[in-house]
Amino acid sequence: MSDSPEEARRSIGAKRNPASADAIREAAQAVLVEAGYAGFSIEAVARRARAGKPTIYRWWPSKAALLIDVYQRQKRVDNPDTGSIEEDLVLFLKSLFRHWRETPSGNIFRSIIAEAQTDTAAATALSDYGRSRREHTGRMIQRAKERGEVAADVEPTLIADLVASYAWVHLLTGRIDEDEATIRRAVGVILNGVTKPAQGGKAPS
Repeated sequence: MSDSPEEARRSIGAKRNPASADAIREAAQAVLVEAGYAGFSIEAVARRARAGKPTIYRWWPSKAALLIDVYQRQKRVDNPDTGSIEEDLVLFLKSLFRHWRETPSGNIFRSIIAEAQTDTAAATALSDYGRSRREHTGRMIQRAKERGEVAADVEPTLIADLVASYAWVHLLTGRIDEDEATIRRAVGVILNGVTKPAQGGKAPS
């Protein structure tokens, strides 16, 4: 399918036209609802959006990249700032699990993770997304460092990786219905570790 004023929305080169980009995202979301992940294709999105495939691939280099954009567009997850890092992480994980349970987003993201194991483009898109999420979650840890809750030598993105690992493994194994007490115990382990303090209150080196 080629771009033309009559049959496709006008492209403005590498820079996204906001109206066209929104139309493509809406079309992608509609195709996903109707056909599911297995039936999702750039061709189907192009037909529904009346956009050329070259335009879509110019703005989203792969099917996975477009799906992650749709996933992020649907995402409604709390970004709490309560003044307590434990409360922030518990509320964040509760909100994320609820979002995955109550919307198609959980299935979308699970499918993207699965495809990333065998598809290079999907792996790249997932890696880029994971990097942005580490930075986002890491800001909670950075705020806690500034409040003096977290040790100065703790790397925020490392803690963000631990939080994401807990969330992703629960998504992939169908355990996103955990109650608050269970989530709180996991957050406690992430924040406090598992090593038993030595006598005198100091952890062994």
